[in-house]
Amino acid sequence: MTRRSSLGRLIISMAREAARAQRRAEAENRRRIREQDRAGRAAVRSAAITTKQAKQRYIEQRVQETEELNLQLAEQLNELKSILANASYVAAGSIFEAMRLRTAYPAFSPPAHLATPQPPPIARAYLSKIKPLSKIARFFPRCVERHTLAIRAAEAVYESAVSAYSASEQTRTDEFLKEQAKYERELIAYNENVRERDNLVDGLLASYRNHDPEAVVTFCDLVLARSSYPEKFPHGHRLAFVPESKQLVVEYELPPPSIIPSVQEYRYNKSKDAIEERPTKNIDQKESYQDIVASVALRNLSEIFYADDAHSVQVLVFNGFIRTVDPATGQDVQPHLISVRVTVDRFREIDLERVDKLVCLRNLGAQVSPRPHDVQPIKPIVNFNMVDKRFVEQTDLLATLESRPNLMELTPTEFEQLVANLFAKMGIEAHLTRSHRDGGVDVIGVDNRPAIGGKVVIQAKRYKNAVGVSAVRDLYGTMQHEGANKGILVTTSHYGPDAWLFAEKKPIELIEGAGLLHFLDQYGTPARIVFPEDYVAPPG
Repeated sequence: MTRRSSLGRLIISMAREAARAQRRAEAENRRRIREQDRAGRAAVRSAAITTKQAKQRYIEQRVQETEELNLQLAEQLNELKSILANASYVAAGSIFEAMRLRTAYPAFSPPAHLATPQPPPIARAYLSKIKPLSKIARFFPRCVERHTLAIRAAEAVYESAVSAYSASEQTRTDEFLKEQAKYERELIAYNENVRERDNLVDGLLASYRNHDPEAVVTFCDLVLARSSYPEKFPHGHRLAFVPESKQLVVEYELPPPSIIPSVQEYRYNKSKDAIEERPTKNIDQKESYQDIVASVALRNLSEIFYADDAHSVQVLVFNGFIRTVDPATGQDVQPHLISVRVTVDRFREIDLERVDKLVCLRNLGAQVSPRPHDVQPIKPIVNFNMVDKRFVEQTDLLATLESRPNLMELTPTEFEQLVANLFAKMGIEAHLTRSHRDGGVDVIGVDNRPAIGGKVVIQAKRYKNAVGVSAVRDLYGTMQHEGANKGILVTTSHYGPDAWLFAEKKPIELIEGAGLLHFLDQYGTPARIVFPEDYVAPPG
């Protein structure tokens, strides 16, 4: 998996925030409904207080409290039982569309005092205050002079008011134009932001349709990020994608066993005036948690496969783990409780509404903890680090200075010995056999661990292109001929979907190039895989 570009990080950050906002809105809606229900029940209790019998009122109130606790408990249990049924099936187009800015920018709405001009002064309003001269007063010069002076004074006041009005209107108009210009700048910026976001989304969508590895990982990350689970569920996950085999590995954090309520029912004890708890049976807690683990796994598989209408993911691996503390060491640990690998064609044959979840997963060859409630770990079918492309170096100018050996430059004998030594360090008593003409390596080994050990057939192929199903069939035939109880096929490249499908439910482990490098690094032999430009894969 290549390092994400700043574009990818920006988009997934925006989309994750949108998904978190959606989850918060849904949680707030559920909380509001619960509050309304509680308020209704509280109103009923309040009404009961008006009755005459105080003791009866108190008892009824306590019974109501008990019923409310049981109702909350029932809601919580129903959420946990409906994890798979509440899966979010959304097509890829809708997921990308939700990332766009579709809210219309608000219309221009300036402050009221700027939007509405004040009425101008009216001359007659000022002159009307001057009493007209009577017919008699007109014959007296002083009266005429006083009247004339009063009119001139009113006119002066009016002209002053007009000047003040003009200045005020000019100020209002200037402020209005400033607000309008500010709004237009903000509108332009918003529209530009919309265009930039659309371009980002269009680019990501096109990259996803073209099966770009980074875009596929980003898209699948968005699918999981927008999926809404009960409030106390964690939302941590990591993704790694192998573009050659179209295999996606999901490392997903499961809720701890404590997510199961320890109370089965609340009862009001009238004689003791106490609300007592009837604890959940231990076996019921274990079965419920096992159901949750299975539900989360199947839900992840179904949501990704459904949303992936570009068919970028052909093989999906789900590894579910929890965060806990090792009681023996006190250290933080992350044991895996479930691991399943399935092809898209195989999964589409399943009717999730009718299956028994655990039977379905076991039929898919899943590794499921027999006691997940007790945190009994399992070994993941695919180690996340084994498909992380950071382990595979890309050819660059520093390649010639790399001190680690390039597996593609080893002689056949050196490669054979390397594979044998690796598995010897892993605890398998390994013995080389004659090499195949196609460049494969046979190692017949014995795993001496009690109960889980036995005879092992190991084959390794230095290939550049995908390893097909025929190589897996050959390994399986060799296992049967040798009487081995396990087969391991290692390649420097990757496997096709048919190879993964054939290996399902068989004691066969397929290790791709990144996984081989991961194991070599773990056991003290760091290496790299760089294919020469003129490399030709051996005939298969």
